[in-house]
Amino acid sequence: MGRDRLAALRAQRQNATPDPGQGGYEMQAHPSPSANGTGNGTGTDPLSAFYAEATAIQDSIQDFDDNVTRVAEFHSRSLNALDDAATQANTSQLERLTDETRQLSNSLANRIRALEKPAGAGPDAQIRKNRIDVVRTKFMATLQRYQDVERQYRQQYRQRVERQFKIVKPDATPDEVAAVVNDDQGGGGQIFAQALTSSNRYGDSRAAYREVQERHQDIRRIEQTLGELAQLFNDMATLLGEQEEKIDAIETAAAGVAHDTEGGYATHTEVAVKHARSARRKRWICFWLTIIIILAAVGIGVGVYFSQHPVKSSSSG
Repeated sequence: MGRDRLAALRAQRQNATPDPGQGGYEMQAHPSPSANGTGNGTGTDPLSAFYAEATAIQDSIQDFDDNVTRVAEFHSRSLNALDDAATQANTSQLERLTDETRQLSNSLANRIRALEKPAGAGPDAQIRKNRIDVVRTKFMATLQRYQDVERQYRQQYRQRVERQFKIVKPDATPDEVAAVVNDDQGGGGQIFAQALTSSNRYGDSRAAYREVQERHQDIRRIEQTLGELAQLFNDMATLLGEQEEKIDAIETAAAGVAHDTEGGYATHTEVAVKHARSARRKRWICFWLTIIIILAAVGIGVGVYFSQHPVKSSSSG
C-alpha cells in the first residue's frame, strides 16, 4: 500500500510539472542588483552619482577634443581647396561643426559648474575636489588647444590673403598689405578694388579678390570663436578661484571648530584640575584642623582631671 501511495505522488508531481517545451514556464524579469548602482534597492548614493557624472563629463570632453581635431582638418581643407564648389561645401561643414562644438563646450562648462557646487566638509570632500580638478583641468586644456588651432589657422588665412593681394598688386606697400589683411572697417576691400582696376591680369585678380573675401569671412568667424573661447576660459578660471575660496572657507571653519573644541576641552580640563587641587587642599586642612581640635580636647580633659585629682606624694619616716 505504501508503494501505491508513493507511485500516486510521483504521478501527481509529474502531471503538475509544466513542460518547458510547451511554454509552461514564463521567465520573470528581475532588476539586476547593480542596476541602481547599490544593490540594496535604495537608489544611487550621492558619491556614486557624482562619479557617474564626472565620468560622463570626461567622455564629453573627449568628444569636444575630437571636434577640435576635425575643425583643424576642415581648416586645412579650406586652405587647399581647388575650386569654388569644394570651398563652399567645406565652409558649410565647418560652420556646422563650429556651431556643434560651441554648444558642446557651453554644455560642458555648465555641467562642470554644477559638479563644483560645494558639498560642504566631510570625508568625501577631498575626493570630490581632486576629481573635479582632473575634469576641469582636462576641459581647460582642450579649450586652450582649440584656441591654439584657431590662432594657427587665422595666421595662415592672413598669409593667404597677403599672397592673393600681391598677385593683384605685386608692388603693394606694407601699409597696403596690412590694411587688406586686417580689413579694418572695410578699408582693405577698397584698396583691393582699386588695385583691380590697374591690374593687367583681370581673370586672376577677380579670383584672388573672391578668395580674399572668403578668407576675411573665415578670419571673422575664427575671431568670434576665439572671443567665445577666451570668455569661457576666463569663466572657468574665475570659477576655479571662487571654488578654492569656498573650500578654504570651509576648511578654515572646520579648523576653527576643531580649535575651539580643543581649546574648550583644555580650558575645562584646566579648571577642573584647579578645582580638584583646591578641594583636596581643603580636605587636608579640614583633616588637620580636626586632629588639632581632638588633641586640644584631650589635653583639656587631662588637665581638668589632674586638677581635680592631684597626685598625693608619700612622706618618708
